[in-house]
Amino acid sequence: MPVQVRTRPLFDLSLEVGPAHDMRGPDGTGRLIYHVTGGAFDGARLRGRVLPVSGDWVRAEAGFGRIDVRLMLETDGGALIYMRYEGINTLGPEHRARLAEGKPLDPESYYFRTAAHFETADEGCDWLNRVVAVGVGSRTPSGVEYAVHEVL
Repeated sequence: MPVQVRTRPLFDLSLEVGPAHDMRGPDGTGRLIYHVTGGAFDGARLRGRVLPVSGDWVRAEAGFGRIDVRLMLETDGGALIYMRYEGINTLGPEHRARLAEGKPLDPESYYFRTAAHFETADEGCDWLNRVVAVGVGSRTPSGVEYAVHEVL
């Protein structure tokens, strides 16, 4: 019998993003590039801030987006952690219109999932080099929020 997937909370992640550099063509496909200007992460084993040298590259396809995000995290203890994740979201034109108006979205109205990996040279956080994590995202008018879980 296959082993069942088990997870445990790793941290909540909140990202602040600037306006999109919109490189989509007339058919709506193409690339949206966002500068991640800051943010924070908070969990039982890790907490800190997102450094503003981070970015989010979204490939807009017909009916969904392919997410490619690279973040530099700094823990409260000063450890630097590179976090990279890919995923899928189904935010459509109606969602983007609501966000442009500053209105919140119902996270149940779209799919937003990611898979993450970490790199660090910090001895105290070395365990992260051997972690695969999954995230459930939600888009807010000012950024993105994730519940990130370690896959056990």
